[in-house]
This record gives sequence, structure tokens and C-alpha cells, in this order.
Amino acid sequence: MLFLVTPPATAAAVPSPKEYVSYLDLECFATDPYQPPATRLTIQHLNPVFSGLPAETVTLGPREQLCTPVAKNRVIPPKTVLDYISFTDLACYRTTGAAINKSLVLSHLNPVLADLPRQQVNVTGLQQLCVPVLKNNATPPTKEALEFISHIDLACYAITPNTPMNRALNLTQLNPIVARAIRPRDTRVTEARQLCVPVQKKGDEIPKELLEVIRWIDLEKYDIVSGTAIQNVPLTLQHINPVLRGLPAERATLLGRSQLAVPVAKNGAFPPG
Repeated sequence: MLFLVTPPATAAAVPSPKEYVSYLDLECFATDPYQPPATRLTIQHLNPVFSGLPAETVTLGPREQLCTPVAKNRVIPPKTVLDYISFTDLACYRTTGAAINKSLVLSHLNPVLADLPRQQVNVTGLQQLCVPVLKNNATPPTKEALEFISHIDLACYAITPNTPMNRALNLTQLNPIVARAIRPRDTRVTEARQLCVPVQKKGDEIPKELLEVIRWIDLEKYDIVSGTAIQNVPLTLQHINPVLRGLPAERATLLGRSQLAVPVAKNGAFPPG
């Protein structure tokens, strides 16, 4: 069962699933704690591999992270997707729910990591729900990009084993708000921790052409270490998903500890395009 109710199509074509998802890399910074007003949400899985799982009602716990878009090793996403990717910011809240307990084979999608081998993981308990936000009221350059991003919700599950990537990467912030505060820096990617998969919140009416891209957003989240510490970065976050727009703006300070979420395909089901 999907909650999809399809309104009229948007005015402009969105990127293909392959070109958007393959270049979506997010650096997820720990934030100072914040508990939003009591909010219960019913979520339904979107990706074809998980489409048979039942809907589930969860509660937003304290905010734990803000995930911001980055480029790896200075490989900048193509212009056709840059406006969409550079404003994909997700605030992640502690959330608990049913465990999936499903074994999957993950394949890396980003060109920088295409040489990494496939990885078998077991997906266990729900740990976070990541939802779209604006930073400091800075909006994407087009209304089509804003609408697209506003429907991206990811449920993040613990995975085992926590296999290390052991890859050195240079990360460049793509969003102008954060790029002014965090310069490109060298990191080492270590253990895998989570798999974040696309979900739809009850009450969110996702247009069909947007759904056909969003349902392919699968990100594997790894710990990273860096020799370059960041200074605390204060931001104001505003929810943009239709179901959460009534929540108040949040003050958030980015702290030094971070992770890297990179795009993957599950069980050989690759994004079309």
C-alpha cells in the first residue's frame, strides 16, 4: 500500500533516477540536541526491494544530525542535477521501529567508488528518520528543485557487519551556506553503520514523476575521520516536507563528528536511466 495521491505534473522534467542518485553524497554532521514538538508519522517503504513491507507509525525523537551534500575527490555532479543535489539537506531524528531483518547485497553507484566490491549486509533495527529542510532560508534556484527535495524522506536502519571501506576521500561541500564555513578537507572512510532507504509519510502527496526518482534513493552511511576539525557552525533549519511544514524553525549547530552517506543499489536493482 502506498499513500500516493498524484496531483498534476510539475512544470519541468526532473533528473533521471540514475543521474540524481548516483551523485548524491551527504556528509552527516552531529548537531546539538533538539527535541521537536511531539510528532507521530506513518511511513511506507518506496523502494521496490522493500515495497512489500507494511506501513509503520513512528515518533520523531531528538535531532541527531544534519546531512549536507558533498562532492568526493572534486568530482562535481553534472549541471543537469547540481541544482537538485546541492540543496538536498536532511535533518535526522532518532526514531525506533520494527527491524527489517533482511539480507541484502549492496553495490556502490557513485563513479568515485565504482571499483569497490559488492557488500552483503543484514538490515536490522530502525534508528533514524531523515527529513528535508532548508538552511538559513536559502532556497534552491528553481521551484522544481524545491518541490522535488521537499518529498525526500529516508528511514535509516542499522546494518551488520560493520565492514570498513578504508578509503581516503577529499570532501567538498556543495551547498553555498555550508561551503563558506567548511572548506574542502581530506577524510578517511571507516566502518559502515546504516542503510538509509526512501519512505513516504502519510499525507504527503508525491507527484508520480518525482516518486519515480525518490524511490531509488538508497544511501549507505559510514563513519569518517578527518585531520581537519571544523568550527561549530550555527544554522537555522526550516522543514519543507508538506507533512512537517507546521513545525517551528530550529536552531542547529554543526559539531565536529560526522559520517558520509553514499549511494548504493540493493540486490542488483539499479536506478533506471
